[in-house]
Amino acid sequence: MNYYGLPNYEPVKRKAFISFHHNDQAEAEAFVEQWANRQAVFIPKVLGISDNDDFIDSTNPEYVMEQIRAKYLQDSTVTIVLIGQCTHSRRYVDWEIKASLRRGQDDPNGLIGILLPSCGNRKFHPPLPPRFHQHYSNEQARYALYQYSPTSADELRGWIEDAYNRRTSHEHLITNEQDMMKYNDVCKVCSVTH
Repeated sequence: MNYYGLPNYEPVKRKAFISFHHNDQAEAEAFVEQWANRQAVFIPKVLGISDNDDFIDSTNPEYVMEQIRAKYLQDSTVTIVLIGQCTHSRRYVDWEIKASLRRGQDDPNGLIGILLPSCGNRKFHPPLPPRFHQHYSNEQARYALYQYSPTSADELRGWIEDAYNRRTSHEHLITNEQDMMKYNDVCKVCSVTH
């Protein structure tokens, strides 16, 4: 019981899918360890698509989206895209974002981009994945949230709740018709295809 005689409630832990570029895997794992395991802010879902998935070479976008939703996003309600310097060029990140924003039988996932610590001291802003950028760049019609690395569990929990609530309050802002990336793009930072 709290001071007012009301029961204390544990904060809600949302299920979050973590999307990232495989070159940032160590930072992604550290993020999950810190915020999901130690701080218990969210329940992590599977970390990202891999080349071992049997649907990767399919030419049917609907099938690919169904597989990503069923195998990876599952019952998550928020997608956290961990933004590193080369994340914008990865097709799997594009696919995960597209599947996260998909409407139909399920509500779309809330969408948060979080800048990884390796991107420096808030002075370096890497390019955003195009599909994410589309849902963040228009201040008047913004579905996605974009933040620096969290400094506290309460801060991250607040971002996740905001993204969760936007699934319904801002759903009309989702535009997800553009085709999926077929290949990894040339990285705008490194000038190579990873």
